[in-house]
Amino acid sequence: MIGHEIIGELTYGGSMKSVFRFLAFVVAAYFIVRAVVEPFVVDFSDPSSYENDWGGPSLIGVLAVHMVPGIIAAALLTFWLVKTKRTKQADD
Repeated sequence: MIGHEIIGELTYGGSMKSVFRFLAFVVAAYFIVRAVVEPFVVDFSDPSSYENDWGGPSLIGVLAVHMVPGIIAAALLTFWLVKTKRTKQADD
């Protein structure tokens, strides 16, 4: 699990790069969870429930503002994990 590797690096003499990776992982996780939860939180039949949210008053704007950062974070995190895995396999 990637979280344990990062925490292990921090605990046992890691660098600032490890701190940055850990913080980036936490922020990405937040955006991804927020993107997954947003469609279940919004009441699609009641525009007054989302008209004052960021991206409002339109539903598409609200969903874009709340979900696109999570989609981008998931794509970047997947790219980073694949790259890390390939690098480790090449080193072996």
